[in-house]
Amino acid sequence: MAKQVKLKAEQRTAVGRSATRKLKARGIIPAIVYGGKEKPQPLQVSARDINAMLSHAAGENILVELEIAGEKSNRTALVQEIQHSPVGGDILHIDFHAVSMDEKIQAEVPLEPTGIANGVKNFGGLLEQSLRSLPIECLPRDLPDRITVDVSNLDIGDSIHVRDIQLPNGVAAKVQPDLTAFSVLAPAVEEEPVPVVAEGAAAGPEVITEKKPEGEAAAAAATAAQAKASPAKEKEQKK
Repeated sequence: MAKQVKLKAEQRTAVGRSATRKLKARGIIPAIVYGGKEKPQPLQVSARDINAMLSHAAGENILVELEIAGEKSNRTALVQEIQHSPVGGDILHIDFHAVSMDEKIQAEVPLEPTGIANGVKNFGGLLEQSLRSLPIECLPRDLPDRITVDVSNLDIGDSIHVRDIQLPNGVAAKVQPDLTAFSVLAPAVEEEPVPVVAEGAAAGPEVITEKKPEGEAAAAAATAAQAKASPAKEKEQKK
């Protein structure tokens, strides 16, 4: 389940870019908490405390108990959004969403496969994950860090749907039960290329005649000429 962490915060009165730059120079991050029956409240928190909280977080959903200076009671909230600088990745702003411990909340929890599918291990198949996260509904205290799914029994062609996933107690899926979460595909088969015959090419084998040397060609021509002339000479001699 999501671990609830305590985080100290102070009310923030200064707003605007100039005030934000001054806070950043002091190692302070602007924030806001909204939701519930209270009005949105601007806050400021220590960058060191935020970084420590994120480094120990087990998942994307972080349940926070805000200790706001000057207030008698703490406020329970989820880290709704963290804005980062596009250059350097520094945290620029944090949104907290206030929740009640006795009211259900909705969140998206990462889905993680465990084990090696039989169709992958023994038959060379491919495991395909169609759902990376699962929308759920539960009480804040039941919010899981992640949901693990055992895929070791999957053969080629088998699938695991949302309805097949074992959810923790108190957690309900908020998507269609017949959606596919994991499946094992057959290995891809490479087809051998088929030779392409150019259009207009001869269907039969090409016959190449041997070319005679120039000397042999000339001698053959002379012999043929002599054969034609011989009958004429014999006729003149008889006269």
